[in-house]
Amino acid sequence: MAIKLDKRVAQEVLRIRFSQMIVNQGNKDKQFKCPVHLAFGHEAIAVAVSACMKDKDGLLLTHRNIHYNLARSRSLKKKIDEYLCKETGEANGQLGCMNLYNEDAGVLYTSSILGNQMAVATGVALGNRVKKSNGVAIVVIGDGAIEEGIFYESLVMMKTYRLSSLIIVENNGWSLATQIHERRCDIKLDLYASALGIPYYRLEGNDVYGYIRLLEEARSKALTDETPIIVEVALHTLGDWVMKTEEHSAGKYINYHAGAAPNVGLIDWPVIEESDFDPVHVLKKYFEFSFLKELAEKVFKGLREELA
Repeated sequence: MAIKLDKRVAQEVLRIRFSQMIVNQGNKDKQFKCPVHLAFGHEAIAVAVSACMKDKDGLLLTHRNIHYNLARSRSLKKKIDEYLCKETGEANGQLGCMNLYNEDAGVLYTSSILGNQMAVATGVALGNRVKKSNGVAIVVIGDGAIEEGIFYESLVMMKTYRLSSLIIVENNGWSLATQIHERRCDIKLDLYASALGIPYYRLEGNDVYGYIRLLEEARSKALTDETPIIVEVALHTLGDWVMKTEEHSAGKYINYHAGAAPNVGLIDWPVIEESDFDPVHVLKKYFEFSFLKELAEKVFKGLREELA
């Protein structure tokens, strides 16, 4: 199947990247009054999920939600005002970053409690079924949340009651500063899904156009087959750095989790890493660099004007 190259999709990836870079600068300057978890490297899946959502669908998020909230409700200024706890913020300064949601934009719920949104998503999906709304509950969790009992229990209920839902598992391989192999055995989500008779998709490579195609297929299947579907997304949260200390004279690797990413600056061409870990870099597979550079300048200018 040919992939439709809508240039607005590339523009969205760039907008979310630049928006996060602006927020990161605010983090560096210690402007915000609440914890902020950036999602550099997660832009492709957020844009793809938003592109696939229909009017009756609902999105339920985790504490690292900035990319999805930016994808669903475009105002960067309202996000920044929210992080500053201003009444002009997206939630009148009441929710901050880790719990920010916006029902008007289809973001129904956001939780800073690990795995909590799985149970709420189950209720949303059940409500959709009872009301015959033809909507899909889309819930985003991290790889750490699949270690929680609520993940299994929610999946069993979703499967038992034939609830149309997409479970997006963002797997960046880390929980705070601990890698998966340091804290637990490997959990093979494809086998996990198979044991419950749940379809499974795996996304990797940060190809936003390929992601859209597969998510559209998965969403359609969730509705037609009346089933939950697990979508595992392999990604890398960018913004890590190496810190030299007396104990680690050669440098200690620091995985980015929250707050400022010290080595990420606000630059005209917003690539952080020249690899497939970076969704902005991956755009060069589809477009000439000159076009992307011009598009990036347009996006950056628009954001500066919004914040002026």
